[in-house]
Amino acid sequence: MNLDFSAEPLFSWYVVLLFLSGATMLVLGIINSGGLSNGWRAFNAIAGLGFMGYGIYLGFIFQGGSYILFFKAFILPVMVVVNFFRSLSRRKAVAAIRQPVTTPKPMNTPQPEPAPQHNG
Repeated sequence: MNLDFSAEPLFSWYVVLLFLSGATMLVLGIINSGGLSNGWRAFNAIAGLGFMGYGIYLGFIFQGGSYILFFKAFILPVMVVVNFFRSLSRRKAVAAIRQPVTTPKPMNTPQPEPAPQHNG
């Protein structure tokens, strides 16, 4: 395992955060909570697998040399989580609007009797 927080803390934290970012995106892509469209779910799953795969490669297979720091690996999951909760709340709001509005039925109140008319 290539993680050594005392010798290379930047690299080690990068690998851990890369894996966590990928796992977050993968979970949001897999679960079907009704918050995201199928296209966004597929994008999340593919990007999550890519981030997790790169994190696994760096953590277990990488033998040293140069590696690429993807800052998008930290920005993109935040944007995906925000988009997930925004679309989830939007769908809940649309569902609430579409519910039929029930009006209370009027109670049977006695009608006043008409006054007697005098023909006179």
